[in-house]
Amino acid sequence: MKNLLRAEELTAFLLSIYFFALSDYAWWWYPALILSPDIGMLGYLVNARFGALTYNIFHHRGIAILLAFLGFTSGLPPLYLAGVILFGHASLDRMLGYGLKYPDSFKNTHLGEL
Repeated sequence: MKNLLRAEELTAFLLSIYFFALSDYAWWWYPALILSPDIGMLGYLVNARFGALTYNIFHHRGIAILLAFLGFTSGLPPLYLAGVILFGHASLDRMLGYGLKYPDSFKNTHLGEL
């Protein structure tokens, strides 16, 4: 089952690259920004509960899809880019086993214990 889930996340990650390719941004923006959603981990400097909240906001694919959709429909390329990057990053993280966090510990995720 783990391999099937990883294959699904790889497909979602590749989909984010495809949607990025539809934008007018230079190719180097994607690798330059793909790790930027990890800024959400800074919440762990406050405590585990706040860290889980900020991490999950920056790794929630629903938020990513909403941002990309709003950016696309409103003609705001930076908003579209933010959504595509968030979606790709969340998929990459989940492919590597990093899921959404529970408030008790960084290692306790919806995909299981790290």
